[in-house]
Amino acid sequence: MPRIWWFWPAVAAALAFRLLLLPFANELNLGSRPEVATPLTSLRRLAEGYWLKQSSLSPYAGSMYHGSPLLLIIFGPLTAKRVESQPAADLYCSLIFVFVDFLTSMLIRAIGQKLGLTNYKILKFLKPSELDESSGGLEAADIACLIYLWNPFTIMTCLGSCTSPIDNLMVVLAIYGACSRVVPLAAFGWVMATHLSLYPAILLIPVLLLLVYGPDAPPPKLFVKEHSNAAGSFVRAFSWKPILQFALWALIWSCYILLLSCIYLKGFDGAYEMLKKTFGFILTVEDLSPNIGVLWYFFAEVFDFFRDFFLIVFHVNILFMVCPLAIRLMHRPCFLAFIYITVSSVLKSYPSVGDAALYLSLLGLFVVELAEMKFSFFLFCGYVGVSLLSPVMHNLWIWRGTGNANFYFATGLAYACLQTVLVVEVVSTMLNHDRMLKKKLKKT
Repeated sequence: MPRIWWFWPAVAAALAFRLLLLPFANELNLGSRPEVATPLTSLRRLAEGYWLKQSSLSPYAGSMYHGSPLLLIIFGPLTAKRVESQPAADLYCSLIFVFVDFLTSMLIRAIGQKLGLTNYKILKFLKPSELDESSGGLEAADIACLIYLWNPFTIMTCLGSCTSPIDNLMVVLAIYGACSRVVPLAAFGWVMATHLSLYPAILLIPVLLLLVYGPDAPPPKLFVKEHSNAAGSFVRAFSWKPILQFALWALIWSCYILLLSCIYLKGFDGAYEMLKKTFGFILTVEDLSPNIGVLWYFFAEVFDFFRDFFLIVFHVNILFMVCPLAIRLMHRPCFLAFIYITVSSVLKSYPSVGDAALYLSLLGLFVVELAEMKFSFFLFCGYVGVSLLSPVMHNLWIWRGTGNANFYFATGLAYACLQTVLVVEVVSTMLNHDRMLKKKLKKT
């Protein structure tokens, strides 16, 4: 299979670009941007939580920290040194995120390679005369990897003093483990991702589909109807074994993480306080500081009498989409995971550009199937426009006083609309791709 020769030089250049920007990270001050750091991912809030813990208080005693206790164990000592204005501490912390970005990109590439090999073998078997040798999707793996490394959103989260790269790594690790059918790894990634930000819990369905049926492939009915003799070679039978193994490992990892958290929070109400200040904080939307989402503005305006009702509406709205999408896209679990991540990015309580960095990179895994997208140029211009207007509107509102909250909320609303259009467009294009494949097979 052909490979793009400049792939590794491009990877090295992306890492070098990050390293060159590290000395200017403090001047860029991305950690204070609401588009980059959220109440859940801000390293400054983590420093506050660690300081409280060092002062023999609960890290959740104040209203600042709402992240995992495990992050305090890893990054707490570094943030303590950052408070003491030691440049070396900033460098170490940033280097960790650079390495995490590199690891995440390599895992995305590995996922793309597995998807490409599966599609290539199946499509080549079905109709080898019309398949180009490079259409297996192996190049899509390299493209997705480079999209993640060179995406400005990824670079901003890497340099912006936030833990979003860790969240993205855990999500990708779960998908990679499921694609590779390494159940302990898939369970660990899923449990950690859920523990850090809750919303990846809905990835349970695509992870289980990957473990049971394997990576994305054309609908199984194509094999059964058009190539019944070879159906058994490619259509995998349902089995409870990987599901039970995943449940066992997920229980083990959950108990282990809960035990570590309780040990770290010993004397501070343990797991109850952690769940209340993390998952409870996410579900109740307590912090209404501006971000690129839409919930902060809505709940700042809604009457308290209706607050609980609309909280249920917004959160259940995500769950309403889970089953219909799973039924329709069961044959493409990786693509289903991408859709779930995008949907949760639209409706989550505290979104950031780190969420967009992840799902836009996963979008690159399907460049072959989504080549016929109609609004790709419109979406590209929309993302660029929102990225430029968001800091301008925030500056006009907060610092110059010539605007108001509606200015900034308008960019968040446009951003949510763009993501909605993206979901509708990619799902429609993928289903059309499957229909075209079915029509071609019927002609043979």
